[in-house]
Amino acid sequence: MSKMFQSSGLGRDVAMDLGTAWVRVAVKGKGLVLQEPAVAAVDRQTGQVLQVGHAAHEMLGRTPGQLLAVRPLAKGVISDFTIAQAMIQSFLKQALSGRLVKPRLLIGVPSEISEVEERAVVEAGLQAGARRVYLMESPLAAALGAGIDAARPEGALVVDLGAGVTDAAVLSLEGVVAAACLPVGGDALDEALIQSVRQKHNLLLGLRTAEKIKETIGRVGSVEESQTMEIKGRCLDTGLPRNVTITSEETAEAFAPTVDKILAGVQRALEHTPPELATDVAKGGVLLTGGGSLLRGLDRLLAEATGIPVTVAEDPALCTVLGLEKTLSQLHRRQEGPMQFARRRQVGAG
Repeated sequence: MSKMFQSSGLGRDVAMDLGTAWVRVAVKGKGLVLQEPAVAAVDRQTGQVLQVGHAAHEMLGRTPGQLLAVRPLAKGVISDFTIAQAMIQSFLKQALSGRLVKPRLLIGVPSEISEVEERAVVEAGLQAGARRVYLMESPLAAALGAGIDAARPEGALVVDLGAGVTDAAVLSLEGVVAAACLPVGGDALDEALIQSVRQKHNLLLGLRTAEKIKETIGRVGSVEESQTMEIKGRCLDTGLPRNVTITSEETAEAFAPTVDKILAGVQRALEHTPPELATDVAKGGVLLTGGGSLLRGLDRLLAEATGIPVTVAEDPALCTVLGLEKTLSQLHRRQEGPMQFARRRQVGAG
Protein backbone atom coordinates (compact mmCIF):
# COMPACT_ATOMS: atom_id res chain seq x y z
CA MET A 1 0.00 0.00 0.00
CA SER A 2 1.23 3.49 -0.78
CA LYS A 3 1.85 5.96 1.98
CA MET A 4 -0.49 8.72 0.81
CA PHE A 5 -0.77 12.23 2.22
CA GLN A 6 -3.92 14.27 2.69
CA SER A 7 -4.04 17.15 0.21
CA SER A 8 -6.33 19.05 -2.10
CA GLY A 9 -6.17 20.63 -5.53
CA LEU A 10 -5.32 19.50 -9.00
CA GLY A 11 -2.13 19.48 -11.02
CA ARG A 12 -0.54 17.89 -14.07
CA ASP A 13 3.06 18.78 -13.24
CA VAL A 14 4.84 16.21 -11.12
CA ALA A 15 8.09 16.37 -9.11
CA MET A 16 9.95 13.14 -8.34
CA ASP A 17 12.90 12.63 -6.00
CA LEU A 18 14.22 9.43 -7.59
CA GLY A 19 16.55 8.15 -4.89
CA THR A 20 18.52 4.96 -4.48
CA ALA A 21 16.44 3.87 -1.49
CA TRP A 22 13.28 6.02 -1.64
CA VAL A 23 11.09 7.64 -4.29
CA ARG A 24 9.09 10.68 -3.22
CA VAL A 25 6.51 12.30 -5.48
CA ALA A 26 4.81 15.71 -5.28
CA VAL A 27 2.10 17.08 -7.57
CA LYS A 28 1.66 20.76 -8.36
CA GLY A 29 -1.22 22.11 -6.29
CA LYS A 30 -1.35 19.02 -4.08
CA GLY A 31 2.04 18.79 -2.41
CA LEU A 32 3.68 15.54 -1.34
CA VAL A 33 1.43 12.65 -2.35
CA LEU A 34 3.60 9.55 -2.31
CA GLN A 35 6.62 8.18 -0.47
CA GLU A 36 7.73 4.65 -1.40
CA PRO A 37 10.87 2.48 -1.18
CA ALA A 38 12.71 2.35 -4.53
CA VAL A 39 12.27 -1.41 -4.78
CA ALA A 40 10.57 -3.67 -7.32
CA ALA A 41 9.63 -7.35 -7.03
CA VAL A 42 10.44 -9.13 -10.28
CA ASP A 43 9.56 -12.59 -11.61
CA ARG A 44 12.88 -14.34 -12.21
CA GLN A 45 11.63 -16.29 -15.23
CA THR A 46 9.65 -13.64 -17.12
CA GLY A 47 11.31 -10.44 -15.86
CA GLN A 48 7.85 -9.02 -15.16
CA VAL A 49 7.60 -6.41 -12.41
CA LEU A 50 4.95 -7.67 -9.97
CA GLN A 51 5.12 -5.16 -7.12
CA VAL A 52 6.85 -1.86 -6.38
CA GLY A 53 7.39 0.23 -3.28
CA HIS A 54 6.37 -0.93 0.18
CA ALA A 55 4.95 -4.25 -1.03
CA ALA A 56 8.21 -5.10 -2.79
CA HIS A 57 10.36 -3.79 0.10
CA GLU A 58 8.76 -6.32 2.45
CA MET A 59 10.19 -9.02 0.18
CA LEU A 60 13.83 -7.90 0.58
CA GLY A 61 15.79 -10.88 1.89
CA ARG A 62 12.61 -12.99 2.04
CA THR A 63 11.71 -13.64 -1.58
CA PRO A 64 10.82 -17.19 -2.68
CA GLY A 65 12.75 -18.82 -5.50
CA GLN A 66 10.70 -17.36 -8.35
CA LEU A 67 10.76 -13.75 -7.07
CA LEU A 68 13.59 -11.26 -6.91
CA ALA A 69 13.51 -7.95 -5.01
CA VAL A 70 15.48 -5.37 -7.01
CA ARG A 71 16.61 -1.79 -6.50
CA PRO A 72 16.76 -0.40 -10.07
CA LEU A 73 18.87 2.58 -9.00
CA ALA A 74 22.42 2.43 -7.68
CA LYS A 75 24.67 5.30 -6.57
CA GLY A 76 21.90 7.73 -7.47
CA VAL A 77 21.53 6.67 -11.12
CA ILE A 78 19.57 4.06 -13.07
CA SER A 79 21.21 0.62 -13.07
CA ASP A 80 18.28 -1.34 -14.58
CA PHE A 81 16.41 0.71 -17.15
CA THR A 82 13.43 -1.61 -17.71
CA ILE A 83 12.64 -2.01 -14.02
CA ALA A 84 13.20 1.69 -13.31
CA GLN A 85 10.79 2.64 -16.10
CA ALA A 86 8.13 0.27 -14.73
CA MET A 87 8.60 1.62 -11.21
CA ILE A 88 8.34 5.27 -12.33
CA GLN A 89 5.22 4.42 -14.33
CA SER A 90 3.58 2.77 -11.34
CA PHE A 91 4.35 5.69 -9.04
CA LEU A 92 3.07 8.21 -11.59
CA LYS A 93 -0.23 6.33 -11.85
CA GLN A 94 -0.57 6.28 -8.07
CA ALA A 95 0.32 9.95 -7.71
CA LEU A 96 -2.15 11.03 -10.39
CA SER A 97 -4.88 8.57 -9.34
CA GLY A 98 -4.77 6.81 -12.69
CA ARG A 99 -5.49 9.95 -14.76
CA LEU A 100 -4.78 9.54 -18.47
CA VAL A 101 -3.35 13.01 -19.08
CA LYS A 102 0.43 12.78 -19.48
CA PRO A 103 2.19 15.03 -16.95
CA ARG A 104 5.30 17.15 -17.19
CA LEU A 105 7.84 15.49 -14.91
CA LEU A 106 10.70 17.14 -12.95
CA ILE A 107 13.26 14.68 -11.57
CA GLY A 108 16.12 15.32 -9.14
CA VAL A 109 19.52 13.89 -10.15
CA PRO A 110 23.06 13.95 -8.67
CA SER A 111 25.19 17.00 -9.46
CA GLU A 112 27.86 14.98 -11.27
CA ILE A 113 25.62 12.66 -13.27
CA SER A 114 27.01 11.90 -16.74
CA GLU A 115 25.23 12.87 -19.95
CA VAL A 116 24.52 9.20 -20.70
CA GLU A 117 23.00 8.76 -17.24
CA GLU A 118 20.95 11.93 -17.70
CA ARG A 119 19.55 10.64 -20.97
CA ALA A 120 18.62 7.34 -19.31
CA VAL A 121 16.59 9.19 -16.66
CA VAL A 122 14.85 11.32 -19.30
CA GLU A 123 14.02 8.31 -21.48
CA ALA A 124 12.73 6.31 -18.50
CA GLY A 125 10.43 9.19 -17.58
CA LEU A 126 9.10 9.51 -21.13
CA GLN A 127 8.48 5.78 -21.48
CA ALA A 128 6.80 5.78 -18.07
CA GLY A 129 4.14 8.17 -19.39
CA ALA A 130 5.45 11.72 -19.00
CA ARG A 131 4.98 14.02 -21.97
CA ARG A 132 8.05 16.07 -21.04
CA VAL A 133 10.91 15.43 -18.61
CA TYR A 134 13.08 18.05 -16.86
CA LEU A 135 16.10 17.44 -14.64
CA MET A 136 17.43 19.39 -11.66
CA GLU A 137 20.47 18.88 -9.43
CA SER A 138 19.35 17.34 -6.13
CA PRO A 139 21.49 19.64 -3.90
CA LEU A 140 19.92 22.69 -5.55
CA ALA A 141 16.44 21.26 -5.00
CA ALA A 142 17.32 20.35 -1.40
CA ALA A 143 18.45 23.93 -0.73
CA LEU A 144 15.14 25.28 -2.05
CA GLY A 145 13.22 22.74 0.00
CA ALA A 146 15.10 23.80 3.13
CA GLY A 147 14.16 27.44 2.57
CA ILE A 148 17.41 28.77 1.08
CA ASP A 149 17.05 31.46 -1.56
CA ALA A 150 19.17 29.87 -4.28
CA ALA A 151 18.74 32.89 -6.58
CA ARG A 152 20.90 35.10 -4.41
CA PRO A 153 24.53 35.70 -5.43
CA GLU A 154 25.89 34.69 -2.02
CA GLY A 155 27.32 31.18 -1.95
CA ALA A 156 25.72 28.36 0.04
CA LEU A 157 27.08 24.86 0.69
CA VAL A 158 24.60 21.99 0.79
CA VAL A 159 25.62 18.43 1.63
CA ASP A 160 22.88 16.03 0.56
CA LEU A 161 23.51 12.62 2.10
CA GLY A 162 21.33 9.95 0.52
CA ALA A 163 21.40 6.16 0.48
CA GLY A 164 23.69 5.77 -2.53
CA VAL A 165 25.29 9.18 -3.00
CA THR A 166 26.64 12.06 -0.93
CA ASP A 167 26.38 15.25 -2.98
CA ALA A 168 28.26 18.31 -1.70
CA ALA A 169 27.54 21.38 -3.81
CA VAL A 170 28.26 25.10 -3.55
CA LEU A 171 25.31 27.04 -4.94
CA SER A 172 24.96 30.59 -6.25
CA LEU A 173 22.52 32.32 -8.62
CA GLU A 174 20.34 29.19 -8.98
CA GLY A 175 23.24 27.06 -10.14
CA VAL A 176 25.91 24.63 -8.94
CA VAL A 177 29.28 26.41 -8.89
CA ALA A 178 31.39 23.55 -7.48
CA ALA A 179 30.48 20.04 -6.46
CA ALA A 180 31.84 16.73 -5.22
CA CYS A 181 29.50 13.80 -5.75
CA LEU A 182 30.63 10.67 -3.90
CA PRO A 183 29.28 7.12 -4.48
CA VAL A 184 28.90 6.56 -0.74
CA GLY A 185 25.96 7.16 1.56
CA GLY A 186 23.61 5.39 3.91
CA ASP A 187 23.93 2.06 2.08
CA ALA A 188 27.72 2.14 2.46
CA LEU A 189 27.30 2.72 6.19
CA ASP A 190 24.98 -0.30 6.42
CA GLU A 191 27.45 -2.48 4.53
CA ALA A 192 30.31 -1.32 6.75
CA LEU A 193 28.33 -2.30 9.84
CA ILE A 194 27.54 -5.73 8.38
CA GLN A 195 31.23 -6.36 7.72
CA SER A 196 32.22 -5.16 11.19
CA VAL A 197 29.74 -7.46 12.95
CA ARG A 198 30.86 -10.33 10.76
CA GLN A 199 34.50 -9.83 11.71
CA LYS A 200 33.99 -9.12 15.42
CA HIS A 201 31.11 -11.45 16.25
CA ASN A 202 31.23 -14.04 13.45
CA LEU A 203 27.61 -13.14 12.78
CA LEU A 204 25.88 -12.41 9.50
CA LEU A 205 23.32 -9.58 9.52
CA GLY A 206 20.69 -8.66 6.95
CA LEU A 207 20.54 -5.19 5.44
CA ARG A 208 17.32 -4.33 7.25
CA THR A 209 18.86 -5.27 10.61
CA ALA A 210 21.95 -3.16 9.90
CA GLU A 211 19.76 -0.20 8.98
CA LYS A 212 17.79 -0.58 12.21
CA ILE A 213 21.00 -0.60 14.25
CA LYS A 214 22.21 2.55 12.46
CA GLU A 215 18.96 4.38 13.13
CA THR A 216 18.66 3.24 16.77
CA ILE A 217 22.17 3.49 18.26
CA GLY A 218 24.34 4.52 15.29
CA ARG A 219 26.97 7.20 16.02
CA VAL A 220 30.02 8.77 14.39
CA GLY A 221 32.95 10.48 16.03
CA SER A 222 33.55 10.31 19.76
CA VAL A 223 30.67 8.67 21.59
CA GLU A 224 29.75 10.60 24.71
CA GLU A 225 26.83 8.45 25.81
CA SER A 226 27.22 4.75 25.04
CA GLN A 227 24.14 2.79 24.01
CA THR A 228 23.62 -0.91 23.40
CA MET A 229 21.25 -2.97 21.31
CA GLU A 230 20.64 -6.70 21.22
CA ILE A 231 20.43 -8.06 17.69
CA LYS A 232 19.91 -11.43 16.06
CA GLY A 233 21.81 -12.80 13.09
CA ARG A 234 23.06 -16.08 11.64
CA CYS A 235 26.14 -17.60 13.24
CA LEU A 236 28.74 -18.31 10.55
CA ASP A 237 30.03 -21.36 12.47
CA THR A 238 26.78 -23.20 13.17
CA GLY A 239 24.40 -21.62 10.65
CA LEU A 240 21.91 -21.12 13.49
CA PRO A 241 20.35 -17.86 14.77
CA ARG A 242 22.34 -16.19 17.56
CA ASN A 243 21.94 -13.01 19.61
CA VAL A 244 24.72 -10.52 20.34
CA THR A 245 24.85 -7.07 21.91
CA ILE A 246 26.14 -4.19 19.80
CA THR A 247 27.40 -0.89 21.25
CA SER A 248 27.33 2.60 19.80
CA GLU A 249 31.16 2.61 19.99
CA GLU A 250 31.20 -0.32 17.58
CA THR A 251 29.00 1.56 15.10
CA ALA A 252 31.27 4.61 15.25
CA GLU A 253 34.30 2.43 14.53
CA ALA A 254 32.54 0.67 11.66
CA PHE A 255 31.31 3.93 10.10
CA ALA A 256 34.63 5.82 10.39
CA PRO A 257 36.18 4.91 6.97
CA THR A 258 32.99 5.82 5.08
CA VAL A 259 32.52 9.06 7.02
CA ASP A 260 36.15 10.00 6.29
CA LYS A 261 35.37 9.75 2.56
CA ILE A 262 32.34 12.00 2.99
CA LEU A 263 34.36 14.60 4.89
CA ALA A 264 37.10 14.51 2.24
CA GLY A 265 34.50 15.08 -0.49
CA VAL A 266 33.09 18.13 1.29
CA GLN A 267 36.58 19.54 1.67
CA ARG A 268 37.27 19.01 -2.07
CA ALA A 269 34.13 20.96 -2.94
CA LEU A 270 35.34 23.79 -0.71
CA GLU A 271 38.81 23.73 -2.31
CA HIS A 272 37.27 24.31 -5.75
CA THR A 273 35.03 27.13 -4.57
CA PRO A 274 35.89 30.69 -5.70
CA PRO A 275 37.27 32.79 -2.80
CA GLU A 276 34.27 35.16 -2.67
CA LEU A 277 31.81 32.29 -2.38
CA ALA A 278 34.04 30.45 0.09
CA THR A 279 33.79 33.50 2.35
CA ASP A 280 30.01 33.37 2.06
CA VAL A 281 29.99 29.68 2.99
CA ALA A 282 32.21 30.31 6.01
CA LYS A 283 29.70 32.88 7.25
CA GLY A 284 26.51 31.05 6.32
CA GLY A 285 27.62 27.57 7.30
CA VAL A 286 26.88 24.16 5.85
CA LEU A 287 23.38 22.77 5.40
CA LEU A 288 22.98 19.01 5.82
CA THR A 289 20.06 17.38 3.99
CA GLY A 290 19.05 13.84 3.07
CA GLY A 291 18.11 10.97 5.36
CA GLY A 292 21.75 10.19 6.13
CA SER A 293 22.21 13.60 7.76
CA LEU A 294 20.27 12.27 10.78
CA LEU A 295 23.19 10.04 11.76
CA ARG A 296 24.12 11.15 15.27
CA GLY A 297 27.34 13.13 15.56
CA LEU A 298 27.75 13.74 11.82
CA ASP A 299 27.02 17.46 12.04
CA ARG A 300 29.52 17.93 14.86
CA LEU A 301 32.19 15.90 13.04
CA LEU A 302 31.72 17.89 9.82
CA ALA A 303 31.94 21.19 11.71
CA GLU A 304 35.20 20.07 13.33
CA ALA A 305 36.67 18.98 9.99
CA THR A 306 35.81 22.18 8.09
CA GLY A 307 35.79 24.79 10.82
CA ILE A 308 32.39 25.93 9.51
CA PRO A 309 29.08 25.83 11.42
CA VAL A 310 26.80 22.97 10.32
CA THR A 311 23.01 22.88 10.46
CA VAL A 312 20.76 19.90 9.83
CA ALA A 313 17.69 20.87 7.81
CA GLU A 314 14.20 20.38 9.18
CA ASP A 315 12.75 17.19 7.65
CA PRO A 316 16.03 16.56 5.78
CA ALA A 317 14.76 13.51 3.89
CA LEU A 318 11.98 15.60 2.29
CA CYS A 319 14.04 18.66 1.31
CA THR A 320 14.74 17.51 -2.25
CA VAL A 321 11.16 16.66 -3.20
CA LEU A 322 9.87 19.87 -1.56
CA GLY A 323 12.40 21.92 -3.52
CA LEU A 324 11.44 20.16 -6.74
CA GLU A 325 7.79 20.91 -5.98
CA LYS A 326 8.59 24.62 -5.56
CA THR A 327 10.24 24.58 -8.99
CA LEU A 328 7.15 23.18 -10.74
CA SER A 329 5.70 26.68 -11.02
CA GLN A 330 8.81 27.72 -13.00
CA LEU A 331 9.16 24.80 -15.39
CA HIS A 332 8.80 27.19 -18.33
CA ARG A 333 12.21 28.61 -17.36
CA ARG A 334 13.97 25.23 -17.45
CA GLN A 335 15.40 23.33 -20.40
CA GLU A 336 13.61 20.12 -21.31
CA GLY A 337 15.69 16.93 -21.34
CA PRO A 338 19.32 16.57 -20.23
CA MET A 339 20.87 19.57 -18.50
CA GLN A 340 23.44 21.83 -20.10
CA PHE A 341 26.86 20.90 -18.83
CA ALA A 342 28.36 24.30 -19.71
CA ARG A 343 26.69 25.93 -16.70
CA ARG A 344 28.22 23.52 -14.19
CA ARG A 345 31.73 23.32 -12.80
CA GLN A 346 32.33 19.88 -11.39
CA VAL A 347 34.88 18.48 -9.00
CA GLY A 348 36.12 14.95 -9.64
CA ALA A 349 35.48 12.35 -6.96
CA GLY A 350 38.96 10.86 -7.29
